Amino acid sequence: AADEMMLPLSQLRHHFRHFPQIIKNTEKLIDSCELRLDLRENKNKKTYTGDPDEDLALLEKLARKGLAYRYGANHEPARKRAQKEMAMIRDLGFAAYFLITWDIIRFAQSKGFHHVGRGSGANSIIAYCLKITDVDPIELDLYFERFINPHRSSPPDFDIDFSWDERDEVIQYIFEKYGADHVALLGTYNTFKGKSIIRELGKVYGLPKEEIDALVNEPDARHNRHKIAEDIIRYGRYIQNFPNYLSIHAGGVLITEAPITSYTALQIMPKGFPITHFDMYVAEDAGFYKFDILSQRGLGHIKDAADIIYQNRGIRIDVHNVAAFKKDTRVKDQLRSGDTIGCFYVESPAMRGLLKKLRCDNYISLVAASSIIRPGVAKSGMMREYIHRFHHPDDFEYLHPVMKEQLQETYGVMIYQEDVIKIAHHFAGLDLSDADVLRRAMSGKTRSKKQLQDIVDKFFANCAEKGYPDELAREVWRQIESFSGYSFSKAHSASYAVESFQSLYLKAHFPMEFMVAVINNFGGFYRAEVYFHEARKGGATVEAPCVNHSNYLTTISGSIIYTGFIHLHNLERKLGKAIEGERKAMGPFNGLHDFLNRIAIGVEQMIILIRSGALRFTGRSKKELLWDAHLTLGKGSTKPSVKRLFDIRPPRYQLPALTAEPLEDVYDDIELLGFPLCSPFDLLQTRFRGTANARNLLTFVGKIVKLIGYLVTTKQVVTVKGERMMFGTFLDVKGDFFDTTHFPDALKNYPFRGSGLYLLKGKVTEEFGYPSIEISQMAKMPLRKDPRFEERGVNGPHSGQMTKTKQRGM
Repeated sequence: AADEMMLPLSQLRHHFRHFPQIIKNTEKLIDSCELRLDLRENKNKKTYTGDPDEDLALLEKLARKGLAYRYGANHEPARKRAQKEMAMIRDLGFAAYFLITWDIIRFAQSKGFHHVGRGSGANSIIAYCLKITDVDPIELDLYFERFINPHRSSPPDFDIDFSWDERDEVIQYIFEKYGADHVALLGTYNTFKGKSIIRELGKVYGLPKEEIDALVNEPDARHNRHKIAEDIIRYGRYIQNFPNYLSIHAGGVLITEAPITSYTALQIMPKGFPITHFDMYVAEDAGFYKFDILSQRGLGHIKDAADIIYQNRGIRIDVHNVAAFKKDTRVKDQLRSGDTIGCFYVESPAMRGLLKKLRCDNYISLVAASSIIRPGVAKSGMMREYIHRFHHPDDFEYLHPVMKEQLQETYGVMIYQEDVIKIAHHFAGLDLSDADVLRRAMSGKTRSKKQLQDIVDKFFANCAEKGYPDELAREVWRQIESFSGYSFSKAHSASYAVESFQSLYLKAHFPMEFMVAVINNFGGFYRAEVYFHEARKGGATVEAPCVNHSNYLTTISGSIIYTGFIHLHNLERKLGKAIEGERKAMGPFNGLHDFLNRIAIGVEQMIILIRSGALRFTGRSKKELLWDAHLTLGKGSTKPSVKRLFDIRPPRYQLPALTAEPLEDVYDDIELLGFPLCSPFDLLQTRFRGTANARNLLTFVGKIVKLIGYLVTTKQVVTVKGERMMFGTFLDVKGDFFDTTHFPDALKNYPFRGSGLYLLKGKVTEEFGYPSIEISQMAKMPLRKDPRFEERGVNGPHSGQMTKTKQRGM
């Protein structure tokens, strides 16, 4: 409105002249307020002990003790490096930062929590001596200045990973130790991007989830070309990159000297932790440095695998004995063959293919592989070039002598963030501060386009001044630019490789227990079915859920794995936990009615258990048990909240002979678990399995093959022409993995039609000894019908599509 404005002071005094107390209180409030923006002040907790000198003394004491633990008594290179780092830490005032991080790690260790210190912090030998990281910076010749140097434009930060189920307790400790008034989690602004735009606008238009999924996954399909879809695309362009909501940073924690509310308002999140109203970029500009307390599933499955191995075999495994794991013959063989399903960071199809191409069998190669797999390096062509140079170290020329001098370990290929700093400094003559700004820009951590452009201009100007040909300067810049948004620090890759070796050792020697741990931690690259399959390959027998053997999570006894109740769709968590608790407290169940008398359950949940086979120990068929349950519990889905006061007596009735076929159980598994517990190939109508298999593909290079594959996963990419193509990963009838490539034309004519078995036809190709199939034709295979649906003339659930493959030329 026209009168909604800030009035002059004289007018305000006139309007409130009859209320002098209001004027007086307002003036008092204004006089008590102060606004001061000091972006240079150190706002972080300044000391750990309360005195800077005591901080330094404690840090030096801990470093000396750790140096002896890590390197022994007389390791001169380590001692000199530690002295150099301590001098820089003292000069730049980072002693408290190291000590607070050490304190957090010390608490976690006291609780038996495993952690991984990664990121640029692993470049520090002091961090290694304080057990913040397990990466030896001398072994890998890591560049400490990547972490801390006088020219660095931003404060350092430690990235500390904890298991997903332990991180909250660590964060709670930080709040309690350093004061709730001085600690907060960093906020982050979630913006509208990519698929989220379609999903959010699809909800606005009231589209059902299935149609929204179709718009996201098949944007070019004809059935998605309608008015609402056009509106979603049009309006989506307007809101792209607009803020959506305030969320929590992945793990950033601030610990301040003054109360945190001196700098920001706070918002309490569902878990009870407060978050700031600014993000990491504003925090950095304002002089805060953060502690990254992160979580991941990989640590969880390593920790759980060690516990399960002890429970099942009585063997204690020191998962921190990485030095021995690096030398283990089985681990080397497994790594070289790409048999890494379930292993942290090395289980994706692309990574398994890379390991095979590199014939990777050692720590240094794995560190490199962990970095060159990143999209920027792969897209620029430098990943392929690295593999070629790895196999043919005498069959290439360095771009320039500086490349040979600085990048000899990686054959002249930039694969780490440190490489960008080295080449920008030594090749183009940028000073270290500019080189670090460039490195951050290549990591997607700068918001100043002008600052970046100034450095780009300086890069080319310096190259011209040094007399480099334009073509050489442009090629070096192209390789640097390929890092944009995807580059890893070498220390980060090294930290991941350490964790990978822990997983690899556990899988190589204890595959069944390891897979149970992976299954129970969820969050892997693949769905649970794939990990159950790997457990079978490792020698396990996988059983359906059983009320007398299964727990809420999956368990193993000897070589028998009992599927956990958590995998049964629509089974209540409370019920699964109750069954486990009752059996452990009072012993196994001796029949259906004993189960009903001891467990509070309604008819709908009982049906799920019976159909899953969880009461097969009774020796009665599912159909008999279902009749009994219905007659005992009655109709409806009412679930008792407490155990019954009086025992249930079995009803008296007589049933006609009931028949059942094994195939019915398979379809029950598919419906209730989401996958069959038998081989999916047993469901095929045809006996044909293929003219080749995954193990002998290399003998068919350049030839056309046909084989049936069970779809594991797909990856979609967009070509330079803006067309969609896909990569597929399948299992063959012998349980081995193979990969496929689907170029745009083939994909348009033969699209993927969901999970299931496919007849595949294509040419076998090979790159560095790794085979793949370029698909020319593909069809989803029909499955045998569920006998319970046959009489009605329809297919059972998930029965596939009846595809006329012969008519399509296959």
